[in-house]
Amino acid sequence: MQNTTQTTPRLLLTPREAAQTLAISPRKLWEVTKSGGLPCVRIGRAVRYEITDLQTWISSQKEVSL
Repeated sequence: MQNTTQTTPRLLLTPREAAQTLAISPRKLWEVTKSGGLPCVRIGRAVRYEITDLQTWISSQKEVSL
C-alpha cells in the first residue's frame, strides 16, 4: 500500500527559520523587521514571517550595477 499523505506547504516561518532562509543573523532580521522593511505576522506573542514577504524583501534588496 502506498503512502498517499500529502504534506501541506508551510506558510509561516519562525524568526530563526526566516533568518536561516535569508542567510542573515536573527539580530539582522529583527533590525530589518523593526525598521519596517520586512513585515511580520504576530499571533499572540509569537512572531512569524510569510515566505512571500521574504521573497519580496529579497527582490527589493537587489542592486543593478551599471
